[in-house]
Amino acid sequence: MGLDMEYEQVAAVDLGSNSFRLEVGRVVDDQIYSLDSLKETVRLASGLTREKELGEEAQRRGLETLGRFAERLRGFAPESVRAVATNTLRVARNSGDFIREAEAALGFPIEVIGGREEARLIYIGVAHAALPGRGKRLVVDIGGGSSEFVIGRKFEPLLMESLFMGCVGYSMRFFPDGGIDRKRFAEAEIAAAGEIESIAHDFRTFGWNEAVASSGTAKAAAEILEINGLNPDNTPGISRAGLEKLRERLIRAGRASALGLSGLRADREPVLAGGVAILSATFSVLGLSRMSYAEGALRLGVLYDMLGRFHQIDMRDATVREFARRYRVDVKQIERVERAAMHLLAQLVRAEDPRYVGEARVLRWAAALHEIGMSIARSGFHKHGAYVIGSADMPGFSRKDQERLSLLVLGQRGKLEKLPLIPSADPLWRQIFCLRLAVLLHRSRDDQPLPPIRVKQLSSGFSIELPTPWLQKNPLTARALADESSAWQRVGWELRVRRRPARTQGEPA
Repeated sequence: MGLDMEYEQVAAVDLGSNSFRLEVGRVVDDQIYSLDSLKETVRLASGLTREKELGEEAQRRGLETLGRFAERLRGFAPESVRAVATNTLRVARNSGDFIREAEAALGFPIEVIGGREEARLIYIGVAHAALPGRGKRLVVDIGGGSSEFVIGRKFEPLLMESLFMGCVGYSMRFFPDGGIDRKRFAEAEIAAAGEIESIAHDFRTFGWNEAVASSGTAKAAAEILEINGLNPDNTPGISRAGLEKLRERLIRAGRASALGLSGLRADREPVLAGGVAILSATFSVLGLSRMSYAEGALRLGVLYDMLGRFHQIDMRDATVREFARRYRVDVKQIERVERAAMHLLAQLVRAEDPRYVGEARVLRWAAALHEIGMSIARSGFHKHGAYVIGSADMPGFSRKDQERLSLLVLGQRGKLEKLPLIPSADPLWRQIFCLRLAVLLHRSRDDQPLPPIRVKQLSSGFSIELPTPWLQKNPLTARALADESSAWQRVGWELRVRRRPARTQGEPA
């Protein structure tokens, strides 16, 4: 689908661990120009209990903020808004409950994205915001709950990692009362250095030509260093020498609020020490002398990634192709199953139905990946495949995307009771039916044409109609369909297998 006038404006919502942000952009000739931006300090991460439960007060702040964002997004088409949530909602045990309320408050779906997917989107945003670079670029983004490290070239991220450390988490852990001293700061730096060391060898081996920092911690540090002349020769960005001066000033002041330096905003004071400690450790472990600062980051990356989807350049398609290649799937079998599954879906959901495009896309992905578990073991391959899809880093996919794709691959065969509770109205049941039936009908893995098949969705299940002569010639499939009917019955669904005498004149195959 091209980006028509309906989608001249696009919006990204970033539910970060420290701040919630809304970015509205205007699309002109495949470039996005900022129209409006909103930011509210929510400090979601500070609301996490030791049991990883998100507290009521943090939830309230988040929901009120999203309610205000909803007013700005009033009138936007669903396809022109993408909302993503990061580390705190990745780790919170009750994030599902909060997300449901948050979606109601915002009025749009919210995706919880994995760490490497966050890193990928951050790089895309920085690459579009920063000046064109020479060679490879290192991007470091210190967020509220996690920090992302990426090396890429031009607009393509090549090496991505996400570490469980952020300015909110570290400030709460090492400076809980706001007090700063040399011992506490050293402990925070050592902890951060230990995290960064786990990726340092791979990153140094890969190499980079320039280093760029993004997001709140980097912006605050760069502004303080530049405004107060702490960088050598008043160079812009963040220098190692300037960062060392800021570190010493923080320790001498005893708390960020007493720092007395221009450029430090009040909302940044409570998390400055944790952020600077992580930034200082990054410089030390990676041997950096200077980093420039770039705006954009995650929310701009979300906008450009969404623009790519409008133009049918969907990173998720590329990821599925790569997984299929990596796990050496049988391409011919994949094509057979996909063709059959799509034929079935087209009878259940009309192509002009708005639901069709989304359901068809997910079903194609499932068909393409349904046998990746074969590379692990033939026995229980659907379970292995489901585990891989649910656990792997899949660029472009949100956690919800992966969960549903994993359920589809798990549900392609065997008992349906193994699936978690899925609402009866969820289209996932329709997709499971199409994939199961396509796999069943192509068990022989040959190119023999299938007979004319008619399927319908009933109020309590599905029906399938096949020619009697064909079923008589294929007793194994006939028996499998009878077993399939029993499998659906055990989970409260009906599957009627009907026979018809012969193919009627002019009936499509």
